[in-house]
Amino acid sequence: MTPTPAASATPLLIGVDFSSSPTRRKPVTLASGALRGAVLQLGAPQRFDTLAAVDDWLRATPAWVGGFDLPFGLPRELVRTLGWPTDWAACMDHYAALDRATIRATFAAFCDARPVGGKFAHRACDGPAGSSPSMKWVNPPVASMLHAGVPLLRAAGACLPAHQPCAADASRIALEAYPGLLARALIGSRSYKSDDRAKQTPERLIARKDIVDALEQGRSALDLRIRLSAAQREALVDDASGDALDAVLCLVQAAWATRQPNWGLPADVDPLEGWILTA
Repeated sequence: MTPTPAASATPLLIGVDFSSSPTRRKPVTLASGALRGAVLQLGAPQRFDTLAAVDDWLRATPAWVGGFDLPFGLPRELVRTLGWPTDWAACMDHYAALDRATIRATFAAFCDARPVGGKFAHRACDGPAGSSPSMKWVNPPVASMLHAGVPLLRAAGACLPAHQPCAADASRIALEAYPGLLARALIGSRSYKSDDRAKQTPERLIARKDIVDALEQGRSALDLRIRLSAAQREALVDDASGDALDAVLCLVQAAWATRQPNWGLPADVDPLEGWILTA
């Protein structure tokens, strides 16, 4: 069992909308905030157009609790079939040593050998979270996000409590978040974002506004509400890509985790696969 912060502690909270290949046009977006009771005060967003810049920030910032929109583990079924180590740290070492072309080819071969309708292996959290399998290499390329992101977290000395015991004085805590899970709880199946300008419609803008309104009013099962300035609210609604809003949704999930025993993780979480917050 991994301890959570004392009720009086106020760690820097972050939410990260991640990309395995960030650019100026599509950067990694980081939201930050401070929790006071059930109110999350939003800070200024940050954007990083290289993985090196993300690495620098994670290492330079001495203490944080973060919700990251990327998978931290692979399906146990996949790992066993491939004959990879079933210890999470050893598995991640093995995975990080592979190049992305090899990963794609390996995962494609795994899928090709399986029947239609069951091509991908899934983690236990995929069903309740409604998330893509962490071995998926396109649309979205979450396998590449795992390949890029987990080594950064480990290099920064972060503890990932779904996968490893954390010391009581651990200063950097990384938790797997999924903004789509919270967004669906707030607005159902409505789409709220697109990177395609032709699909950046008034309906999606209204959906983003409804998400922000719900977060401000605390209309979710997480029993939290966010506090925004008018400029922050406008920026979240106007970002048609949804990256800024996704980072805030991850931030809210991380804030919720700090108020739960064992970060809100199931007692029987599989340390190889991990878990998505609030699933």
